[in-house]
Formats: sequence, C-alpha cells, structure tokens
Amino acid sequence: EVQLVESGGGLVQPGGSTRLSCAASGFTFRTYAMSWVRQAPGKGLEWVSGISSGGGSTSYADSVKGRFTISRDNAKNTLYLQMNSLKPEDTAVYYCHMRRGWRDYWGQGTPVTVSS
Repeated sequence: EVQLVESGGGLVQPGGSTRLSCAASGFTFRTYAMSWVRQAPGKGLEWVSGISSGGGSTSYADSVKGRFTISRDNAKNTLYLQMNSLKPEDTAVYYCHMRRGWRDYWGQGTPVTVSS
C-alpha cells in the first residue's frame, strides 16, 4: 500500500524558513518522480515543485522560484521541500504527490502558516 506522510509544517514568521519532509513507503520510491502541491485557505490546488526520480531535474512554480528548493534522498525514501523567505501568501496545506499510471497518490498534508 502506497503511503505518503508529510511532516514539518507549522507557524513561521514572514521571512522565515522551514523544511517539509515526506516519508514514502509501499512503492519503489527511487523510480518515481515526486511533487509538492499546496492548497491555500478557500482556494484550489496549486502545484509547487517537482523532482525527477533520480533528483537530477527539478522545476518550480513562478510563485516560489528562488525561495523553495525540492530535494530527495532515495536511500531514505524521503522527499523534502526547503522553504525560505516565506510570505503570508505561502500559507497553505502542503501535500506530497506521486502519480503511478492513471492513479494519483497524496499524503494527508501538513499545514504551513506564515504570520507574525
């Protein structure tokens, strides 16, 4: 059974940093591209960042480019999102995402609140 478990969210001051983690199990993590998606209060899902299976290729939404860094440790089956220079508009629930064939898999999400 595929499981994605996010952690690391919380309350962060504007301009601050935090790192999200996503522990993956139930599939061969190192062979799948992964991504982070967020949902701000009252809004739809927004793709944030993606990374290739080996970690050599990454991509970012314009809204986070230069501030967020996605990475992965295939030996630990873990996906990360380093978030710097956080803004109030980054407030959202952040989800780890994987697609296998026609099916999408999501974690339970971890909330990040950027506020003073």
